[in-house]
Amino acid sequence: MVHGGEKFSKSVLLNEEVLKEFAACNDLAPLHNPANLKGVNAITAILPNVPQVGVFDTAFHQTMPDYAYLYAIPYELYKKYGIRRYGFHGTSHRYVSQRVCEFLNIPVEGSKIITCHIGNGASISAVKDGKCIDTSMGLTPLEGLMMGTRSGDIDAGAVTFLMEKEGLTPSEVSDLLNKKSGVLGIFGKSSDMRELESAVAVGEDKMAILADKMYNYRIKKYVGSYAAAMGGVDVILFTGGVGENQSTCRSGVCEGLEYMGVQIDLEKNSKIRSKEAIISTPESKVKVVVIPTDEELMIASDTMNILRNK
Repeated sequence: MVHGGEKFSKSVLLNEEVLKEFAACNDLAPLHNPANLKGVNAITAILPNVPQVGVFDTAFHQTMPDYAYLYAIPYELYKKYGIRRYGFHGTSHRYVSQRVCEFLNIPVEGSKIITCHIGNGASISAVKDGKCIDTSMGLTPLEGLMMGTRSGDIDAGAVTFLMEKEGLTPSEVSDLLNKKSGVLGIFGKSSDMRELESAVAVGEDKMAILADKMYNYRIKKYVGSYAAAMGGVDVILFTGGVGENQSTCRSGVCEGLEYMGVQIDLEKNSKIRSKEAIISTPESKVKVVVIPTDEELMIASDTMNILRNK
């Protein structure tokens, strides 16, 4: 279930009260929450005695401090409408941040991990002592990184400027920024990172090269800012379709981070696809790791634990 707002910081057994609270978040995720509710209601109608568990994509990020999740708009608007950073991909960030500690045999307490969930939709989280202290997506999944078709961070003034110049309605500008921007908007041919990577490798498509540089640069900027937010970083972790499979993205992001103590093993990195691996050198002060995500396992584990204790 996508958007739990401020109501849900963990997975819960679904009941009438929970579903009422979840439905109250519909305005925050109008494309996702009503669809989630349809699924719940369909199962309730067909299998009324089978319990259901809600796992919220926003829950892991509810540990962010207020100074990280609030926007600098009149506070009354936050209180009235709940306008703040919520973050998404929480189930993935939770899984990989836990799994990498097991994989590296390091304690969760005292760890400073930057989890990079990079795919057609992409987000980065700063995870300190096992808890999220900041994340790149905001009120909606539009904020943050450049993505397949989403613009990511953009000056709000540019949005109103576009609306005035192009005569766009709110829904039209939302469509522009969510479905026609990002890699697709710059590359112009596709939002598929595999196609972009192939075009960059040929070296003749200037827009492909530009899109690739922009894509990696945005990730690098967030990595640097989250290292600053946590007072350092022990692990930089890549996951998601692109993060797990595209070595050129990982090397492009890590290039220039040597000042932070990051040294990537380029040969090893080039061979890693969709498997757990350390891709930094033994001398690297920061471990750079690939951990394939497993949101389904988190959902199943939460469901089992909740039903066992109900």
